[in-house]
Amino acid sequence: MRISTNSIYQSGTNRLMDLQNDLSKLNEQISSGKRVRTPADDPVASARILELTNAQNLNSIYASTRNVAKTSLETYETNMTSITNVILDVQSSLVSAGNGSYNDQQRANIASELQGRLDSLIGLVNTKDAQGNYMYSGHQTGTVPYVLNTVTGNIDFQGDTEKRALQVDVQRQMPVTYSGTELFQANGNDLFGTLQDMISLLKTPITDATTQTNFSNGLADTMTKVQGVLDQVLNVRADLGSKLNELDTLDVTGSDMELQYTASISKLQDLDYTEALSDLAKRSTILEAAQKSYVQTSQLSLFQFI
Repeated sequence: MRISTNSIYQSGTNRLMDLQNDLSKLNEQISSGKRVRTPADDPVASARILELTNAQNLNSIYASTRNVAKTSLETYETNMTSITNVILDVQSSLVSAGNGSYNDQQRANIASELQGRLDSLIGLVNTKDAQGNYMYSGHQTGTVPYVLNTVTGNIDFQGDTEKRALQVDVQRQMPVTYSGTELFQANGNDLFGTLQDMISLLKTPITDATTQTNFSNGLADTMTKVQGVLDQVLNVRADLGSKLNELDTLDVTGSDMELQYTASISKLQDLDYTEALSDLAKRSTILEAAQKSYVQTSQLSLFQFI
């Protein structure tokens, strides 16, 4: 079988081009520090890198969502701490109201104290968060949760009982808001209505045994209901603390996963410089030898053998 001179030249040229392309690709890898820069470099590794990158991005989204959840829960914790302190002040006023030596004027003074406490509580439960949303209105975040009904004189709840939940991990959706009814009207205890009734009772003069009995019974009932509300607020605060601890645990797990994703992606994608530089030297030598061989071959002719 005869092989034409053109075929020999073309074969040599193709060989040189392949070697130069390999060397160029290796130089680009060394320059970028990446072994896999495009799917063509390693289709299997590239697919796995994409999968890991997507998982890493999702992990970062969960981390950001947990920060939002923490901010929300910490805002509630600060607010509920203030609410707890006011309720404790209310209880102190109620204890004073039970002093049998107090006259009508002194009880009226306590009524004024309680009115101030009630106003403080209403201000706290009608607080907005950093985003301008009412904290205790449920999903009705643009609606003031508690307002005075000018017709009935009652303090009415205008929100709903729904809670906003955030996806803080792949398998965990966490409620991060609380409705006013959950704290101040749970278990049949209407804090605001109870205090309004007690204020009215304190303003009523005690003139006989009947009014004295009404006052004593009303005071005892008020103290029981206020304690019930306080217990509920403390229960919710315990729930807050539990959620914050859970978020911390999820953060630790998320940080560990971030390190694992980064390491796995690096193992698949990043270049082994020692191996790459050794390969570069080897390929450069091969290319140089091929170039010399090509030049020598291209200079040969039949006249050199005559």
